[in-house]
Amino acid sequence: MRLARGADLTACWEDGRRWRTTHLELSWRPNRTRHARIGIIVPRFQFTAVARNRLRRRLREVLRREAVAHLPAMDLVLRAKPSAYRAPFAVLRADLMGGVSQIR
Repeated sequence: MRLARGADLTACWEDGRRWRTTHLELSWRPNRTRHARIGIIVPRFQFTAVARNRLRRRLREVLRREAVAHLPAMDLVLRAKPSAYRAPFAVLRADLMGGVSQIR
């Protein structure tokens, strides 16, 4: 499920625990639902909308394939760094899964 409300994203980012990887910043906190809620933030950093959407789709695909099933009930916010735009899919996957492994 998506974490889409601005207030929820801000609360998770400000109150949650953080982990930084080479290409991503993760912030998480427990929630009262029985499933994980995930928000993805991809800032512009002078890149086009096509590049932002491609990066967002790549991150969502890694989460869908591998990470969501292993996450406990929590709010998770991912924020891409400028280097994430140039990273290959395998590197993004390794970076994201390394960050998710720190959460458990």
